[in-house]
Amino acid sequence: MDPRIHTALDLHLTAEAQRWLTDAVARVGQDPAAVRTVFPAVGRRCGRGSLVAGWTVADAARARLLAALPLRGAALAEEITALHRYGDAAEQRAVLRSLALLEDADASFADLGLPLVRAALRGNDTDLIEAALGPYAARHLDYDGYRHAVLKCVFCDIPLDRVAGIPERADRELARMLVDFAHERVAAGRDVPADVWPVVRAHPGTLQASGLPAETDSPVPDRRAAAARALAAYSATAPAGAA
Repeated sequence: MDPRIHTALDLHLTAEAQRWLTDAVARVGQDPAAVRTVFPAVGRRCGRGSLVAGWTVADAARARLLAALPLRGAALAEEITALHRYGDAAEQRAVLRSLALLEDADASFADLGLPLVRAALRGNDTDLIEAALGPYAARHLDYDGYRHAVLKCVFCDIPLDRVAGIPERADRELARMLVDFAHERVAAGRDVPADVWPVVRAHPGTLQASGLPAETDSPVPDRRAAAARALAAYSATAPAGAA
């Protein structure tokens, strides 16, 4: 977890909440099964408001509890999978946000959390999809899985700057998929999310090969207008001084 989140949590918690969390962390460290009792109680005892970098207070407090688990590898994966399975959406989000933290502390955890990521991506809860696509997913999803996860974010109106790994993992095939999506939107006379264009621009020729620019000559006014808006947004992503 980003140290800023730890610091922000400590600054946010009341003295009573801090005492409760400190005690809960100690209990979990001594008896892993205690997490099943304290994990659901976090929102009530520590708060549920926004904290920093997209995390809530409860997310951060729950991550601290998970980090205290004296389990490794498959045993750790089994415990957090149970917390995820039986938890509400807020508890599931905290588990997903904590996956990279758990792997950083235990290399043997490796890709054991991927089933939880895939489960979130099969659903339609945008909070869970966003939480699933953090650094852990960027490390472990295969290229096809990562591409489809990004495309799902675009369909669900999740800003791509909330998806980890885009600069490193956005390849030409993802750019092609995004521009095909953009072409479909234009053909329907609809606007295209502006954050697809930097990915497309990073792979020269992708836009031109899609056929989207030809939509400016469409006999359908809505398609022509949508194409003009899309191409203007694409042009706006050009580096200063570029043609």
